[in-house]
Amino acid sequence: MDFGAIFPLLSAKGSLKSFFIMKTVYSPKHNLRNPKTELAGGQLITPFESPQRADYILSAIQSQQLGPIIAPAQWPRSLVESIHDIGYLSFLDTAWQRWTEAGNAGEAIPNIWQSRSMPSQRIPNHIDGQLGYYSLAGETSISEGTTEAAWASTFVALSAADLIHQGENSAFALCRPPGHHASKNQFGGYCFLNNAAIAAQKMLHDGAQKIAILDVDFHHGNGTQDIFYQRNDVFYCSIHGDPMEAFPYFLGFSDEIGAGLGVDHNLNLPLQRGATFHIWHQALHHALRQICRFSPDALVISLGVDTFENDPISFFKLKSKDFTQMGKTIASMNLPTLFIMEGGYAVEEIGTNTVNVLKGFKNEAA
Repeated sequence: MDFGAIFPLLSAKGSLKSFFIMKTVYSPKHNLRNPKTELAGGQLITPFESPQRADYILSAIQSQQLGPIIAPAQWPRSLVESIHDIGYLSFLDTAWQRWTEAGNAGEAIPNIWQSRSMPSQRIPNHIDGQLGYYSLAGETSISEGTTEAAWASTFVALSAADLIHQGENSAFALCRPPGHHASKNQFGGYCFLNNAAIAAQKMLHDGAQKIAILDVDFHHGNGTQDIFYQRNDVFYCSIHGDPMEAFPYFLGFSDEIGAGLGVDHNLNLPLQRGATFHIWHQALHHALRQICRFSPDALVISLGVDTFENDPISFFKLKSKDFTQMGKTIASMNLPTLFIMEGGYAVEEIGTNTVNVLKGFKNEAA
């Protein structure tokens, strides 16, 4: 297949065609994901991951005139099934109905897990058992509309990936709920379908030979790592809070380099509490050098802005202006680049910080 026909902007180094706008794909269906409970600090609190996050980002995009905002298309379920277990997808599609039919009045929160002392791989029939089997953490409840919002979020990612396929040098998928904690068959960390992984797989289906995923969210993208850990067509790199101190705790260490065909195709750069932008930016340069050696055909950014100094559930010290430089540095790769929204919970600043990354990238690429 002629890859140049699929990604016409990709040619010799230094000859990447530029545009002065960046298209955003967005769906108002994210509002269907509006849970009222999150388990944190021994209490049920209002979730940090709320509809207002996307509202603030959308408002900033409009006020800064980043570019046109377009609706997602519908996409075949097979694209998602190429990443996620079919049984898991069936669970997501039916979980809320089965939860309410079982007589439960509140939102669906797992309360039992398949622990190391219970190694059976048999999947329970009861909704309580399935919630535990298919979840990686207990903070993320399933509420009415969750699954529809998750599918819409994935369609946003796929439609933005298709813009790259059509010849855009960059695009922004304003995904909500986020996705990078969702593994092949587990939800958690506010994530249900792994938007970045699904978009990367679509790019491969469209003719790309190699895709790099750079995860700049404060939290390690355990789901994305899990999905591609034994593959050599996707290079996954994450800069994140040390998992000895930060969610998801059990994955994201520097000695996790891939397995089988995926050896040396996984790079984790965990940083300590209080990391400044100077430290974080050094890690970014290291990540981009490794990505350059991989020589991908396109770059997917799992864009979390919860590295911000005032974010309520992180411990890095990036300032709003630093996100502009982040975008400029990523643009230096001179690759077709798809930005997919992940985390960021300091609601009043999330719009500014997100748009700063995109504008920094856009202005540098132009």
